[in-house]
Amino acid sequence: MSKHYISSERISINTIKNIIYSGAKLELSEEAIGNIEKCRTYLDKKMETHKGPIYGINTGFGSLYKHSISKEDLGNLQKNLVMSHACGTGEEVDLEIVKIMIFLKIQSLSYGNSGVQLVTVQRLVDFFNNDIYPIVYQQGSLGASGDLSPLAHLSLPIIGLGKAIHNDELKTAEQINKEFGWLPIELQSKEGLALLNGTQFMSAYAVWELIQTSNISFFADFIGAISLDAYDGRIEPFHPKVHEIRAHNGQIQTASNIRELLEGSELIDRPKVHVQDPYSFRCMPQVHGASKDAIDYVTRVVEIEINSTTDNPNIFPDDDLIISAGNFHGQPLALALDTLGLALAELGSISERRTYKLISGQRELPSFLVAKPGLNSGFMIPQYTAASIVSQSKQLTMPASSDSITSSQGQEDHVSMGANAATKTYKIVENTMRILAIELFNAAQALEFRRPAKSSPVIEDFVAAYRQNVDFVENDKLMHDEIQKSITFLQSLDIEDQE
Repeated sequence: MSKHYISSERISINTIKNIIYSGAKLELSEEAIGNIEKCRTYLDKKMETHKGPIYGINTGFGSLYKHSISKEDLGNLQKNLVMSHACGTGEEVDLEIVKIMIFLKIQSLSYGNSGVQLVTVQRLVDFFNNDIYPIVYQQGSLGASGDLSPLAHLSLPIIGLGKAIHNDELKTAEQINKEFGWLPIELQSKEGLALLNGTQFMSAYAVWELIQTSNISFFADFIGAISLDAYDGRIEPFHPKVHEIRAHNGQIQTASNIRELLEGSELIDRPKVHVQDPYSFRCMPQVHGASKDAIDYVTRVVEIEINSTTDNPNIFPDDDLIISAGNFHGQPLALALDTLGLALAELGSISERRTYKLISGQRELPSFLVAKPGLNSGFMIPQYTAASIVSQSKQLTMPASSDSITSSQGQEDHVSMGANAATKTYKIVENTMRILAIELFNAAQALEFRRPAKSSPVIEDFVAAYRQNVDFVENDKLMHDEIQKSITFLQSLDIEDQE
């Protein structure tokens, strides 16, 4: 089994993908251990000599920063922080995302600017390596002072409270500690803040969504190419000369992808009666490409974030500085996640339009893609379903980052709402995959009406694999089941094997 050493080496979305899905175990590098211990030692010595208030270390939190806390109560202060801030509600966070949260919190604490104990970080490593997933809820974070509520729930089992999933069972922290022979961690000064301040809830969602988005963007081009061929579309709009004179990277890449996918197709090369195709086919490079460029922007933002320290205050042992600032504010992620949701919603929107054209009885395709329309409704209602999902995604594209609500008696007077951007984009990710699966269901059906002419070898191989899971529809049948098979087929694919 592979091992990943936590260090200051830059991590990427693909790094995390490989760690999460390969079952790799984590280990703190000597560098990380040194950073953590150096910072904790500095903080302990500082607290012995420093007489004034240091926010969150010997003071209350938020608007309670004016309240001084005695040395004897510093540990209780941190424990109380975790308990009082565990106010999440709503649906539970997917366990894959919780696992990414744990990883990102370990990574952030390992840089040596947070002041945590080594045993605290090691307990998080133990959680990751033993597949212990604290119960975290989707609702509760303003995305401002970090993801306070979700991270409080993530941290509860560390101090012997809360519940977690282990071996597919819901267990109390007490049961888990007994099983592994652990004692609850006694938090020291600053540790509660280090655990709760940070953007790891938003960031974990963003990482998961970008992993899925990589698949979705690939499928949008691939399925769009199948639809183009099934619709008897033209290849000229994908000519490289067109895109060289409007040189957006995503546009150029999309046009190249479509040309490669359709290379060797009998259908795309045959003479055409029509002069132009509808925009949903002809403008795939421009629409898919714009989404690709937006996804690239989001990836850059997220990869900066996951390589950062985002709690507060920040500790700089070498400079003898403890600075209360705002690295926990989620505005960079909020804007990026809203952008990601919009980019994905557009891929779904144009996909549904291609589906609509395929069932419209045009270009010698039968109405609703069945041989005997009337007796059979055929593919009439799958398009309804896609349209419904598209509309929901449009509603979800209202930017969360344009909103703010004052909290903590006005101390936290501008919040990012990045957590809401993260959770609504999660829904758009799911929606877009379903819309593309419905387009594939229609495109594969339409392609059969072009026989004996064939599409390209790569598309024919792909459709043949699809037909092992989803049959050609001769007569009306329970379409929900077929749509679900189509969704499952896409979700099962490793795009690296398709490229």
